[in-house]
Amino acid sequence: MIAVFVVNSLVVIIAVIIHYEFLFRLTLLLPRLKVRHRFRIVLGVGGALIAHAVEVWVFAYAYFLMHRAGGRWGYLEGNFNGSLLDCGYFSFTTFTTLGFGDIQPHGDLRYLTGIESLTGLVLITWTASFLFVEMQRFWNTR
Repeated sequence: MIAVFVVNSLVVIIAVIIHYEFLFRLTLLLPRLKVRHRFRIVLGVGGALIAHAVEVWVFAYAYFLMHRAGGRWGYLEGNFNGSLLDCGYFSFTTFTTLGFGDIQPHGDLRYLTGIESLTGLVLITWTASFLFVEMQRFWNTR
């Protein structure tokens, strides 16, 4: 159980660090751009989407490795062939809390899916707050 906690914690920490770094770099970059404010917001949204995609793939790779570990961590089943692409699909639906239910986790892998949903919710909310602040910063500037 300790190994599950450590691995899940490391995956979440990596995702949070990635998110922080993306938003921090966007905070430095956006004000320096010599473009209209609207375009800055579009670039901010694009940067945030890239950050989320990278984070999703961090979780997907963790699912892939855990699934391939011979049942030690659990497994994924359903409409799932064991590929990294299927792990990516599962991770995107879990991160966004969409959860179609066509792939089901079993064993200790279930804990990572729960923490990914919570992490996705927090990081998506963080992005919304960041974009709101960026919009407010230049709202009255023409």
